[in-house]
Amino acid sequence: MSDSAPEERQAPRLDLGDIQGTVLRPPPGACHGVYQLYRIDDPAAARQALRDVIPSVTPATDSDAPRPFTFNIAFTYTGLAALGVPEESLASFPQEFRAGMAARKDVLGDAGASDPASWVRPMGSKDVHIGIVIITTAEEELEEPLAIAAGLTGVSRIYQRDVYMPSSGREHFGFRESIGGPYVIGSGTEPLPGQDHVMPGEFLLGHEDESGRTSPMPSPEVLGRNGTYVAFRQFATDVAAFRSYLREHARSPGDEELLAAKMVGRWRSGAPLALTPEADDPELGADPRRNNDFAYHESDPDGLRVPQGAHIRRVNPRDSLTGGIVDTKIHRMVRRGALYGPPLPEGLIDDDGVERGLFFIFMGADLARQFEFITQVWINNGDFAGLGHTKDPFVGSNDGTGTHVIPARPVRRRLTGLPSFVAVRGGEYCFMPGLRALEWLAAER
Repeated sequence: MSDSAPEERQAPRLDLGDIQGTVLRPPPGACHGVYQLYRIDDPAAARQALRDVIPSVTPATDSDAPRPFTFNIAFTYTGLAALGVPEESLASFPQEFRAGMAARKDVLGDAGASDPASWVRPMGSKDVHIGIVIITTAEEELEEPLAIAAGLTGVSRIYQRDVYMPSSGREHFGFRESIGGPYVIGSGTEPLPGQDHVMPGEFLLGHEDESGRTSPMPSPEVLGRNGTYVAFRQFATDVAAFRSYLREHARSPGDEELLAAKMVGRWRSGAPLALTPEADDPELGADPRRNNDFAYHESDPDGLRVPQGAHIRRVNPRDSLTGGIVDTKIHRMVRRGALYGPPLPEGLIDDDGVERGLFFIFMGADLARQFEFITQVWINNGDFAGLGHTKDPFVGSNDGTGTHVIPARPVRRRLTGLPSFVAVRGGEYCFMPGLRALEWLAAER
């Protein structure tokens, strides 16, 4: 079953040249990159540096061109203040953005090992002002964009991490990444079967959203229009703990893969349980025209294929919540990500002491309604689909007492003692402006 664009709405014309490329254009399948954070030391010099770097910032029009790298930039609330943005403009940003991610820890469930007190510095501090995302198709192509970033004046680089995505497209737990994002109406790309067709105002400020209203934006209009909010999260992944849990609770070696799939909702190849519930189908998993084309309400209302509490059903319930009456499109998000650290050697179930993980990047028009709602209500704390206070079995903030129910006939299975397999190592809320907004930010005050 494939969604289609609403007939009563015409696709808006987006100014792709004013939108930073990473918002609408995913990175290539296999890539290398660098994530950097900067502190502003001299506002006037930083504004001049921003004027110098704007020609290197990648717009949505250029992301598919043969240019060897993409270069995108975002700012925290404290960064905008340090840059000299007027107080009336700063006050027009939403409260959660002004507070910052660390201050929202109770909403996000960042406790225990994920508490901001344990984050990698400088994340969570007032020193993080600018974030730069550089992506290339080959590691040797990083030299030019890194030189551009190194030429910034009036700032100090306070954090840098090399990232990558392997040609397999699989993250450290072994699951294929980047399946199932929404299709942004008016983006100029070709939608894939099964994608939600979502109005651009859900992701870009100043455009019509799913309610028919224009998504609110900070003032003046030149600052807000075509911008988006970013939630940047660094997750450490405990692959050894995940493998050990599967081995301890599985009935056989083959059952380990089934349990993993029942926790996530997909086999590691990317093949969805909704379409192939009994056995993996790697060919299906690798086919973007088939691996996301399914729904739940009619074919799997009881979760016999994909448990109601499985990861992919929580973060994108599709039509499963009261038969699609609940509009899940208002909670969709554009997601980007990359890995850091080497993979854990195949078959090893003991921790090797090397940190490895995933950078998660959310982009959307409303941090509270999209990113925070999904994290708080659907993943961690809400009574999702009538499941009580169970959490996402894969990425939820479980504490060793978590449970996950796997519906089956004649007898269901119930996993118990779920620990956390991921821990938040840091994060920031940012604003990614449009290109004209960058020029406004760089202007002399």
